[in-house]
Amino acid sequence: MTIRVLIADDQDIVRAGLRMILDTQQGIAVVGEAADGRRAIAMARSLRPDVCLLDIRMPEVDGIEATRQLAGADVADPLAVVVITTFDLDEYVYGALKAGARGFLLKDAGAEMLTQAIRAAARGDALIAPNITARLLSSFANSRSRSVPPEPVEPLTAREEQVLLAAARGRTNSEIGDELSISLSTVKTHIAALMRKLNARNRVELVMWAYETRRVETRSAPAYSNRGSRSARGAG
Repeated sequence: MTIRVLIADDQDIVRAGLRMILDTQQGIAVVGEAADGRRAIAMARSLRPDVCLLDIRMPEVDGIEATRQLAGADVADPLAVVVITTFDLDEYVYGALKAGARGFLLKDAGAEMLTQAIRAAARGDALIAPNITARLLSSFANSRSRSVPPEPVEPLTAREEQVLLAAARGRTNSEIGDELSISLSTVKTHIAALMRKLNARNRVELVMWAYETRRVETRSAPAYSNRGSRSARGAG
């Protein structure tokens, strides 16, 4: 099955470079390009690509707002969005993920990481560049300015808490199973239950919630990421 991708960036040379990379990847096809956020939203709604690759800084509508309109919590039929930017700023990463992005990359991430992020987003998984993730998620534990989100109406079980903390520490599903002495299918069942209870759309949102609710202390904050194909296999 071919993954259909829409590219949105206000620089012609960047769009051309991204298209060149993606056009060489088997099973990926670029179906459209947009030079501003407003056009990107319109094209995405019309073309319904499998993945939207959006720049953060675009005229008309920026990448975070475009993500919110295409993949936000109130969107009835959300699209998969990967945000890509030159700017390694925490507020951009946080804003993009809260808006519904399934991935966040810097433009120097390279062709392999870009392709992994596209494929992960198309599967419903999430991938953030490893050089961003540890600092970003650790900042949730350090920050006291953000309000702590409420606990779910249906409380987490003791086992779900263990699975959540293991995921927040960067463990894959297979590693969680080994650590807790439970089967891979049981881990997946717990992950699905966590997503339902926390109204999370992907694994990254689960981990963000764990940090925001202070379940993970700064001293134990490692590098969470999907770590390429290895975690993609474990995330299932």
